[in-house]
Amino acid sequence: MSSLAPSLYQWIDSAEALDAACEQVAGASVIALDTEFFRENTFFPVPALIQFTTGEMAYLVDPLSTPCTEAFRNLLQNSAIKLLHACSEDLEVFQHWAGVLPAPLVDTQVAQAFLGENPGMGYQKLVEHWVGETLPKEETRSNWLERPLRPSQCQYAALDVIYLLKVWALQSEKLAELGRREWLDDECASLIEQAGRSVESDGQWYTRQRQLWRLEPRQLEAYRLMTIWREGETRRRDLPRNWLVSDKLLFAVAEKMPQNRYELAEVEGVKPVLVKKEGDALLALVKQAQHCPEADLPARWPDPMHPTFKRRFKALKKVVAEKADALQIAPEMLLRRRDIEALVMQRLANQPLTPLNGWRDICLTQDIYQALEESSQ
Repeated sequence: MSSLAPSLYQWIDSAEALDAACEQVAGASVIALDTEFFRENTFFPVPALIQFTTGEMAYLVDPLSTPCTEAFRNLLQNSAIKLLHACSEDLEVFQHWAGVLPAPLVDTQVAQAFLGENPGMGYQKLVEHWVGETLPKEETRSNWLERPLRPSQCQYAALDVIYLLKVWALQSEKLAELGRREWLDDECASLIEQAGRSVESDGQWYTRQRQLWRLEPRQLEAYRLMTIWREGETRRRDLPRNWLVSDKLLFAVAEKMPQNRYELAEVEGVKPVLVKKEGDALLALVKQAQHCPEADLPARWPDPMHPTFKRRFKALKKVVAEKADALQIAPEMLLRRRDIEALVMQRLANQPLTPLNGWRDICLTQDIYQALEESSQ
């Protein structure tokens, strides 16, 4: 059983009340943040609750009735540490509702990964690990858009930020002992940079597809163009990606490279409604890829099942695993599988390797270059 005492919280449902709360916490050095949101039939998250605290009082902001104010935007970007846990979706909420991202950022899930723990540790387990308290779980899947919220929902939401401060106080001491605080700051700054850079603008969504090696360069270009188009359209229409057209269907269209609506309709999985509504746009992108100058086409993606690829991938994976073991952190904190694959593909395509930054550069770059060299012999 939990021994948690009821937390103090203040409900904020007006711009004036939000500004007053911001004034109360303006001098704090650390601000804990969290959000509750709904995201089933939209591209952008629908904010349902914004929580923040600097101590024992949690402020619960109702974004359904309260616009983000300049005072709160300033709070999100002042010099205080902004503390979140598993922040990726929360950052989307702040970007959409406030128009700015909270910085400087510390993500307590990332901090825990640098302390040798599970890199995906959930918030409740984190609190148990550091504070020895068991947080209530009953409201995890609440309907946060309902009004009024129940007292148990408000209590749950308040605890989500209040205990962040307690966890971070202990984590930061351990990080300092290990000399890894700078690593954490680098990693969290990277999270902010990634969140501020839309997939639409950098055109890299297509690289998430695991079967790219099956496509010829013109097919690959068609798939790339179609994913960029979809990113723009789903944002413009505020629709989930798969509600417009799935990765699987875009890939199938790229494989077939249809020249007209009849051929598009023949692609497996393509329904008449897609041909009717989006057919012209998809065919125009296929045509654009067909007429792309040879020199501008992307390089063929290497086959991950080819012995040369497998040998080099295995060599890099071993380097990462050994270094992670020495540092007592999870291997995926050093390099994710797709990052290792990208390095191997770049070497096979005789392209410059994507440089590692900060602490990863210090820990890994020399060993990675050596492993790629030895595995090519």
